[in-house]
Amino acid sequence: MKTGWRYRLLSIIGVCAITAAAVLVANHRIPQYLFTTYVPVFNRLPVTVYTGEKFVQILSLSIGFTVVTLLPLYKPRPRRHIDTVTLVQKRTLVAGLALATLGYFNRSHSLPRATLVMATGILMVALPLWFVLVRRAPSTDPDRVLIVGDDIDQIRRIHEEVSMPFIGYLCPTTVSTVDSRERVTAIVDGGDPISNLERLGGLSRLNDTLVERDVDTVVLAFQQSDREEFFGALNICSEHGVATKVHYEYADSVLTSESSSRPLIDVEIEPWDLQDYLVKRGFDITFAVTGLIVFAPLIACIAVLIKLDSDGPVLYRQKRTAGLGGRLTVFKFRTMYPEGESSVPIEDEENDRITRVGRMLRKTHLDELPQLWLILVGKMSTVGPRPVWTDEEALLEDETEVWRKRWFVKPGLTGLAQIRGAGSTTPEAKLRSDLEYIRRQSFLLDCYILFKQIWLVVLDVASY
Repeated sequence: MKTGWRYRLLSIIGVCAITAAAVLVANHRIPQYLFTTYVPVFNRLPVTVYTGEKFVQILSLSIGFTVVTLLPLYKPRPRRHIDTVTLVQKRTLVAGLALATLGYFNRSHSLPRATLVMATGILMVALPLWFVLVRRAPSTDPDRVLIVGDDIDQIRRIHEEVSMPFIGYLCPTTVSTVDSRERVTAIVDGGDPISNLERLGGLSRLNDTLVERDVDTVVLAFQQSDREEFFGALNICSEHGVATKVHYEYADSVLTSESSSRPLIDVEIEPWDLQDYLVKRGFDITFAVTGLIVFAPLIACIAVLIKLDSDGPVLYRQKRTAGLGGRLTVFKFRTMYPEGESSVPIEDEENDRITRVGRMLRKTHLDELPQLWLILVGKMSTVGPRPVWTDEEALLEDETEVWRKRWFVKPGLTGLAQIRGAGSTTPEAKLRSDLEYIRRQSFLLDCYILFKQIWLVVLDVASY
């Protein structure tokens, strides 16, 4: 990944050149003939090839609109490849729609439909490849490693034991010692407790440092790897597409790709490869859209029944924990009276706050229908660990060690724990099932869990 003005200049030059090439190809007589002869919908359009001043006009408009719509990509910020591809394609589509809109309102500036569609299609493929190539270009230091954490002794140990090209480390001015929970001042002004390794700032500098220093790998050195600071750093690394590692002796609270005695092992952030990720996301969208369409009349009936049964809103909203420790607002049909909510898990049979309609909704799982929208917009997945109420999560963490390992994947509507009957009232069983899913996850396993859950719902409905 290039940095600064050189990266911006290279990006813009590449966009201009690729856009010009796409327009040249789309404006050529042979591609025009093939496209307007063999492609459905467009096979009745005439072959239209512009030359001279008119060609210069459509070429200038195409380059100008494409360059402007891709402005967010010129900032030298590392991203995961799939995020780069998605963002470039979205922006390219916007440029194509903007050109079509301009031509609709001003015929003198319009591009032939065949030319516009062909050029946009070429750019949807070529521009993402260009930005991925640019971001993968090696820097003068191809391996650039940063240590991030709040455990100064662990940072020092990693630096001494591991032979890697460390560029420095980030840690707060006040850090924790290994053998005490007391906060002590470990770094004083003008001092550096680790020889030959530069302190580049506090944890808040992580975002900027990854970009400014062109970091490839981050080694996490936190005293407690199941706390907010650890997952916050891990989330930033995930967004930037930076590999993360931990010392093997401190890996008990994270998901790793291997069991090894080597000093550093990889942290699993993205267990899905690109193909599986696209298949899973495509399945989520299909499932959510189908469910919302099929159950639309039932959703309306449930809303009416809830209003007739008891006072209060139709939908119940609750803050729950999402992937990597984030926060997610989950919507469900309200099944209880609004008063007296408690974070202590309790079985439905013992809960006297559940309404008459609510018991029916819970027994048939219809109270979960509003979450189809969260799946559609990408906040949840069809299959994954169920998100837990943030207040309840604190209680579950006290009962079960390494509970936050569940944070490593996107939460789901159902999961392995649900089809096995493990819930918040049995946190250890729930955690075992969720961790098993995280380590085994695949599209085939998702299909098995989903079909098993549907069968269980059918049985519940029949028994009700």
